[in-house]
Amino acid sequence: MYNVGDYVIYLKDVCQVENIKEKYMNDTDYYILVPINDNSLKLSIPVNNPSIRSLISLDEGRKIVDSINSLDIIAIDDKLIESEYKRLLAEGTHEDLLKVIKTTYLRNKNRVDHKRKISDKDKNYMELAEKYLFPELSVVLSMSYSEMEEYVFNKLQEGL
Repeated sequence: MYNVGDYVIYLKDVCQVENIKEKYMNDTDYYILVPINDNSLKLSIPVNNPSIRSLISLDEGRKIVDSINSLDIIAIDDKLIESEYKRLLAEGTHEDLLKVIKTTYLRNKNRVDHKRKISDKDKNYMELAEKYLFPELSVVLSMSYSEMEEYVFNKLQEGL
């Protein structure tokens, strides 16, 4: 069971446990969760909900970011890449999200290097992957969202 003040992942959002209501609805204990990206929202979630999980550890967070350059990019035909992005985002593992970020970043960098417009599709999927990954990493690594973004892209640049 989590305590008031703990950070958890609910679905794909980082939330802080604001309160615990004992025997609240249907005689069940509930967490009152506040997503870190929307303080005005309060979610009442049963404590036994399988969609709640702990954040990764500090060591895991560092290993995840450090692994970005060892990850393969998504090497697939342009016509099929969107379905692969969707699949990886739905699975939502840290590695999958980093793979989407790395692939979209390199595809857009290649376009810019060749004086072409970046792809809206790649830009949108990169933003989604960042939205799912960076909040957890930023809490774990004690960085702001923008610092996390800079940290990941600096790691990616080091590998080029």
